[in-house]
Amino acid sequence: MFSDVGGLEIVTLVIMAIVIFGPDKLPKLIQDTMGFIKKIRSFADSAKEDIRSELGPEFKDFEFEDLHPKTFVRKQLMGGQEDPLGLKEIRESLDIRSVLDDKPAVAVNGHGRAGTVSMDKAGAAGAASAGPALQPGERPPFDPDAT
Repeated sequence: MFSDVGGLEIVTLVIMAIVIFGPDKLPKLIQDTMGFIKKIRSFADSAKEDIRSELGPEFKDFEFEDLHPKTFVRKQLMGGQEDPLGLKEIRESLDIRSVLDDKPAVAVNGHGRAGTVSMDKAGAAGAASAGPALQPGERPPFDPDAT
């Protein structure tokens, strides 16, 4: 509630309270304010307990924060689970970094970079038998059955 109030603002409010009410009346004003806040809290707590007792024993774990629209929708859609659809497991299984770390890079057409593995003659022969030779800048045909 007061998370956006800074220290300088609080000091300003205290100084204004001392100037407006004076140092003599300020302690009494603080006591009256605290008593008022305690009465409001006790009234709200007793109202919550009355509502819970009227709802019955099946609603004993009912929380009023669940009535917030975002919390209500999240609880209804997700069933209270953090990851009910298993998205975390799918995301971890599709982690591209683990695939890249396991397999070395293979250079195409024998042109490799530092740190890559070039195809040897057997690999080049296998690549040549896979289909017709391509001209520079030409793309291979799409084959949906190829793996």
